Amino acid sequence: SYNILADNNARNHPDLYLDVPWDALRWDSRRRLIIHEIRHWDSDLVCLQEVDRFREIAAEMKNKGYECSFKGRTGDAKDGCATFWKSERLRLLEEDSIDFSEFSLRNNVAQVLVFELNGTQKFVLGNIHVLFNPKRGDIKMGQIRMLLERANALAGKWDGIPIVLAGDFNSTPESAIYKFLSTMKLNVSLHDRRQLSGLDSSEFGLYCSLLNCEWSDEEVRNATGSSNVMVARHPLKLSSSYAMLKGNSSNRGHHGEPLATSYHKRFLGTVDYLWYASNHVCIFFYTYTMWLSLFV
Repeated sequence: SYNILADNNARNHPDLYLDVPWDALRWDSRRRLIIHEIRHWDSDLVCLQEVDRFREIAAEMKNKGYECSFKGRTGDAKDGCATFWKSERLRLLEEDSIDFSEFSLRNNVAQVLVFELNGTQKFVLGNIHVLFNPKRGDIKMGQIRMLLERANALAGKWDGIPIVLAGDFNSTPESAIYKFLSTMKLNVSLHDRRQLSGLDSSEFGLYCSLLNCEWSDEEVRNATGSSNVMVARHPLKLSSSYAMLKGNSSNRGHHGEPLATSYHKRFLGTVDYLWYASNHVCIFFYTYTMWLSLFV
């Protein structure tokens, strides 16, 4: 799973990449390296976010035996989420998508797909790019909660099949949102929505008791699904594959996650994950971590 940085975003936010040679940011150069990376690992499944040159990537992937699905963001946005799978090993059984703008949760999107592996094992795959805005933790929570609910419903439709969730969650391992994902619940009244994702570098404290901060009914509804409910819950017992895969302690944080999956002028840290429902341990997949040498 990769957030490949949309070409449009790279060109519109040069201030984030001042230390990167312009030639390295050019789309034709990055496209070549992205495809090389994917081919090197030879994965059966590939989830990409911030894809705004889908046709170009899809053409290259199809030449290597992949089929694909794309869900674009709405409004003025030009990018979206794309999922690729090897047709010789995987068969797409059902495809769903979430357009969060339909629920007043901004114009981000997610994909939810059901696959059959080698004619036997079925599983649900989710691919999401969560809203970046650090101050709108309520919307981030709503998007993630909705993905988990949709994936769980689809898994139930297919007799409780395994679930894997990939993407850019725009939340750090130290954040309340990570806690929500890993513990199945979160009392939002104990947190400032601006701090939920761990990306806001301001001096706000984590607990509302110190700030006398309040949540509006709309913000609570975004996060939990109801303005009368302060505890957000989800039905999946999730584990992070990166954290479960033992690695070198020198490049892991105290949660076991990689120290960094994203790096630019204003941020260095982990926001990308592969989650799986541990109550459905019937599927095996390979994960790996690497340093982002391009921007170092």
